[in-house]
Amino acid sequence: MKALNVLAAFLGGAAVGAALGVLFAPEKGEDTRNKIAEILRKKGIRLNRNEMDNLVDEIAAEMKNENPA
Repeated sequence: MKALNVLAAFLGGAAVGAALGVLFAPEKGEDTRNKIAEILRKKGIRLNRNEMDNLVDEIAAEMKNENPA
């Protein structure tokens, strides 16, 4: 059971890291949102523009809280 928790934590961390890498890539915000939306659609998750904007804002706020300047 403990190995399963470690694996889940690793996969979760990898997913968050990948999402943050995409968010902080040097591209226009619209292009980044489109990429995120496409990845989510492939996973069967559909978000409208407002939901996508909220998701990006939540992730940015989490990053700001974890790494205060």
